[in-house]
Amino acid sequence: MTLRIDAHQHFWRIASRDGYWPPHTLDAIYRDFGAQDLEPILARSNIQRTVLVQSLPTPEDTRYLLDIACASSVVAAVVGWVDLKSAGASASLATLARQPKFRGVRPMLQDLEDDRWIDDAMVEPAVEAMLEHDLSFDALVTPRHLHALLAFARRYPRLRIVIDHAAKPPIVSSQSEPWRVAMSRLAELPNVHCKLSGLWTEAGPHPDLTLVEPYVRAVCEWFGASRLMWGSDWPVSRLASHFGGYGDWLAWCEQCCDRFLGPEAHASVFGGNACHFYRIDHPSDDRQFQ
Repeated sequence: MTLRIDAHQHFWRIASRDGYWPPHTLDAIYRDFGAQDLEPILARSNIQRTVLVQSLPTPEDTRYLLDIACASSVVAAVVGWVDLKSAGASASLATLARQPKFRGVRPMLQDLEDDRWIDDAMVEPAVEAMLEHDLSFDALVTPRHLHALLAFARRYPRLRIVIDHAAKPPIVSSQSEPWRVAMSRLAELPNVHCKLSGLWTEAGPHPDLTLVEPYVRAVCEWFGASRLMWGSDWPVSRLASHFGGYGDWLAWCEQCCDRFLGPEAHASVFGGNACHFYRIDHPSDDRQFQ
């Protein structure tokens, strides 16, 4: 039996986020979130493993997540943060790679002023270290970053890259043509994958799923069953509670998968692709998941 995996979720402590998102005005997520909050939700949704993704650009946050992962049987992989342009990036990556569940890096490109930050030769030593240690790259981007990401992905064809939240398409404004052009070009590269995550949050306050569906259809068509992976983006997903909760997002994505890829794609999109991308070991005894 293939593991069902949530390929994108977060934990955080509000006390460590002074000056960082989320602001106190976002009541739904302005509190601590840990494994004890998520595990009952996973059990109800028949999700066995998760990929825990950084949400602060600090080494301390990455260490915090690795500590959680070491104590958790549910967290299968950690995507942390390293300043890829720092002189010590290669050494930091080598150290982190020795942690049993460290699987990749996510620079928070969406928050950087320079849209082309990643398209820079200064990151080459860090990328070479990532390749040496078989680490992946999570791209937290918006449409304005996609041209730089395309250049980066072409420069490093051996680097596994996944685009978080389908690059946060402009669902509310419907000005999607630049996003469509850039994403379709990225999908032509075999090292580029996409997360089916975060789209309800991007859809604004009005619960109209017909606005979201064309974007899901598009990434299904571009990336197919072999390079698309489902993620909840929990607890950020709580900001879209007007659409529904964790299980509702999962069920809706499963329905979309049925329509746009076929039921045979479920095992890949909802687990198998994340296993491969993040090098997640399957338990030797599957019976506990049946």
